[in-house]
Parts: sequence; structure tokens; C-alpha cells
Amino acid sequence: MKRPRSVTRMRRTPDRTSPRARLSAAELPSRDGVTSWPGRTVRVLGQDIHVRTTAATSDDAEPALFVHGLGGSATNWTDYAALLRDRLAIEAIDLPGFGRSGPARDDDYSIEAHVRTVIAYLEQSARGAVHLVGNSMGGAISLLVAARRPELVRTLTVISPAVPDLKLRVHALKTDWRMALLIVPMVGMVALRKLGAIPMEKRVMGTIALCFADPARLPEHRFAEMVDEASVRADHEWADLAMLRSTRGLVRSMLLRGRSTWASIRRVTAPTLVLWGDEDKLVASDLAPFVAGAVPHSRLLVLEHVGHVAMMEDPETAARATLALIDDAQPEEPGAGRRVADADER
Repeated sequence: MKRPRSVTRMRRTPDRTSPRARLSAAELPSRDGVTSWPGRTVRVLGQDIHVRTTAATSDDAEPALFVHGLGGSATNWTDYAALLRDRLAIEAIDLPGFGRSGPARDDDYSIEAHVRTVIAYLEQSARGAVHLVGNSMGGAISLLVAARRPELVRTLTVISPAVPDLKLRVHALKTDWRMALLIVPMVGMVALRKLGAIPMEKRVMGTIALCFADPARLPEHRFAEMVDEASVRADHEWADLAMLRSTRGLVRSMLLRGRSTWASIRRVTAPTLVLWGDEDKLVASDLAPFVAGAVPHSRLLVLEHVGHVAMMEDPETAARATLALIDDAQPEEPGAGRRVADADER
């Protein structure tokens, strides 16, 4: 009788202790009156991809690409992008099946497919290496992009990345029983249709309650924008399938590709900021030091009383942490290599 193959367990302690991220003291642009940034549709790998562009205020602005999480869209970055537009020329992508993008080619919503889409867009846009930022599922995608194509990434900021859990906890499934139904064959679509019967405002309020530590921090006009975009997406017959298959793809990645994902994270060479909210209800914040510890050139910031979408709940602190990363990653002198400064020494 064959003995079961031994399972290699993750470390009980992080690979390294990452320095605490510092915050830039730069004056930030006002976000008063800022609405959703304008967008356009581009063809990428046979898919219609919607991309929003934040107008940079400087000719010297460096290219950046933002990648949203499961069920999100490019509008999740509106305020955070507004605060960074003095330094960055920002594009925020709607992944296939989300926001205002069209469906995925061949209905493939796996993490691997999303990674291919982001890489193809970066190549196609021909802007050179970018400051890559991702949240949740977009954070996991961004880590894999940075690991596989380091020449495309100047710096990397990941906000509550949906990495495989060290303790095999699937937090999205534990938090809301309806999410668990999404991965059950046949039952998943029925569950989504039942969710679809709930008034849109109530559905969006439920999402905010899940993603924010304090839902009151979301401005009323942002709530209205979220309801509007969710209503537009609900008109597409393929939208439920995109959500269902992306959820299944994320869960499969977490449960079946844990070792390879963590191996990829350790190959990331870009200066990296790992940002987490300590009241994250979807991806446990105790993973933060492990993610930061796995990336050789990383810094870590865990925000108190913040949930899963720090760039929405506390956009100013998130922006200041990203700006400090960008500043510290600049060459010390012409021809010098990039550096990541230990904030505790400054």
C-alpha cells in the first residue's frame, strides 16, 4: 500500500522581519470634487478591457497600473489615485468580467488567466515598467506578475493580497455563508441569482460592511457611484458567471496552488510595500508579516481599525506609504541600483 506523500508545511515564522513602512510627508493633491476617472475600452488577448486613466499633474509622472480585487473594479482606486496624481500617471484596469470590461475569452476566469491579461496589457500599453498596485485578488495577481516579469515592475504595492492561507483558512467562506455556496457546482449560480434578487443598494451596503472596518468612512457620493456601476454590470448576462468562476479560481489557487504561489512570492525582486488592515474580514491580517517576509525587498504597514480595502477606507495613509516606497526606490545616483530604505533608520 502506498504511503501518503508528505506535505511540506509553511514556516511557522516569517522568512524575515520586514521594516515598518514609513509615510511620505509630501503635500497631497485635494480629492474634493473628484469623481470616477474617465475610461476607454481596449482589446487585450481577444477581450474588451476597460481602463480608467487618472490625469497626472506633472510631465515627469511615472507610469502606474492598479488592479482591483474580486467583485471590485477600477473605481475602487478613485480617491487613492487622486492623491497620487502629482507623481504617477495612473491607469486602473477592470479585469475581464468586472467593472465595465467585457467577458473573459473562453470564460476563463482563473487566476492564471487574469495574470496573463495584466501582463499582456502591460506589454501592449508600451509604457515601460510601472508602479504596480493590487488589492485582494488583484494583489495576488500583482505578486505573480512581479515574480514572472520583473522587468515590467518598478515598485509593487499589495493591499490585503488574497494569498493562500498558512492555516488553510478560507476567510471569505467563513465570513459569509452565501460565499461558500459559490464554489458548489450548480448551487453556486442559484446562490448568485438569489443574491441578485436583493435590491442593489442593499447588496452594495453588504459589500461595504464586509470590506470596511467602519462603513461610515465611505462618502455618500462614492456609495452612489458603486451602486451605479453595480447596476450597469448587472445588466450583462455573463456577469454572474464571471463572479462565480473568478471566486472558484481564487479558491482553487488558495487551496491547490499554495506552495507554488508562495514560491513565486519569494521570487519578487521589486521594492515592495505590503499594506493590510488589522480588521480585515476577508484575508487574515496575521498573514501580513509572512507576505512581507517572503519578499526580499519589502516593508510592512498594518493599519489599525481598517478593513480589506485600505485604499478606500484610509486613502491618505495608503497613498503616503506608496509615495514613500517610490521615493526610497529611486536610484541614489545615476546608474545606482534601487534601494528600499528601512524606515526605522530615518
